Amino acid sequence: MNPSTLHQTRSQGLHVAIIMDGNGRWARLRGQPRVEGHRAGAEAVRRAVEAAPALGIGTLTLYAFSTENWKRPRHEVNALMRLFRRHLASETPECAKKGIRIKVVGRRDRLEASLVAAIEESEKATAAGSRLRLRLAVDYSAQDAILRAIARVPAGRPLRREDLGRAIAEVTHDTPGTPDVDLLIRTGAELRLSDLLGWDSGYAELVFSEKMWPDFDAEDLRAAVEEFWGRERRFGALPTETLSPTAATGRNGVA
Repeated sequence: MNPSTLHQTRSQGLHVAIIMDGNGRWARLRGQPRVEGHRAGAEAVRRAVEAAPALGIGTLTLYAFSTENWKRPRHEVNALMRLFRRHLASETPECAKKGIRIKVVGRRDRLEASLVAAIEESEKATAAGSRLRLRLAVDYSAQDAILRAIARVPAGRPLRREDLGRAIAEVTHDTPGTPDVDLLIRTGAELRLSDLLGWDSGYAELVFSEKMWPDFDAEDLRAAVEEFWGRERRFGALPTETLSPTAATGRNGVA
């Protein structure tokens, strides 16, 4: 794939999503409490956000807290929410200054009212940002979002893709028209998607990193993007430049 060609057709830049896995294991390997891994992970978030625009990334989605994470010990959940609120407050002014638009996607009905207010204030303060769209997935589950979205689609008429896409955006507080994910990265040496952006990632290229999230840096992000550009995305079709009439139809003229 020619990078310049895709940039012309995708003027919004790449949509990269990251499953930021390995914070707890990173801390355990160092004899530290798991919360210290989450604090180190927050620094990795800053590195990724700073590096993204120069790599042609227009939308960066970070999986911060899944619906399944509510099952973790209460003290860890509380620490994660405090950390999220603290960094939201400290980073919002800098994001606004640098043209980074913050959007938090996922459920909000299970978050504390003060955190929801902080999210809404951050989104409002950065709404004019056009350099990078930073999406933070909090209390997010793709399966849950799809189920709740289907319930919103009016009964008695065929379910259209556009209707369901809009409904998913509504139930996750997302912006309609957000481009599908081009590249999905998971750190921490695990090989699964953990229910992130199932609707949006149907044709995403996948990159799995052995590094724990706190150790993931700008060069690792650059390498993943370069790997993306080196792949051929056919979306179910065949590369036309390599097809002869015989290859395209089969030996007997049958596809």
